[in-house]
Amino acid sequence: MAVTNAMSGNIEFPAELNTFIDEWKSKPGSLIMILHKTQETFGYISREVAEQLSVQIGIPLARIYGVITFYHFFKTTKPGKHRISVCLGTACYLKGGNDLIEEARSILGLSEGGVTPDGMFSIDPVRCIGCCGLAPVMTVGNETYGKLTKDMLPEIIAKYQNK
Repeated sequence: MAVTNAMSGNIEFPAELNTFIDEWKSKPGSLIMILHKTQETFGYISREVAEQLSVQIGIPLARIYGVITFYHFFKTTKPGKHRISVCLGTACYLKGGNDLIEEARSILGLSEGGVTPDGMFSIDPVRCIGCCGLAPVMTVGNETYGKLTKDMLPEIIAKYQNK
């Protein structure tokens, strides 16, 4: 994880991320690739990380924030340990994807964009998971659940509550 340098206030990125940034920063259109790798490294892109990226790649902070706030994929707040993503692509939306989000939030006592007080769960609507034939679809981490109904959610969520 990131370490803050008390002298400068900068975050020291892991060597693997620095190497990736050095390889990509001079390529046209590289910002999104760098942001993906950064979020993969930290789980989200905090303001401090965005500021450090701005300095390291020479792109204004406003441009970085323009990209991370435009695309739903990028997160500026720390997600829960178990990140639940519910598809709202056309097939999933038509088959009740939005109802799944509301039910999962109700089960976990979450509002939009929230994280449970214990830091275990967060819920994000996503545009497409790529499993349209299984609509509606939800993922928890790397596990995919398809052909869901609201009644299936308590059992699925319970599997992750003690992990």
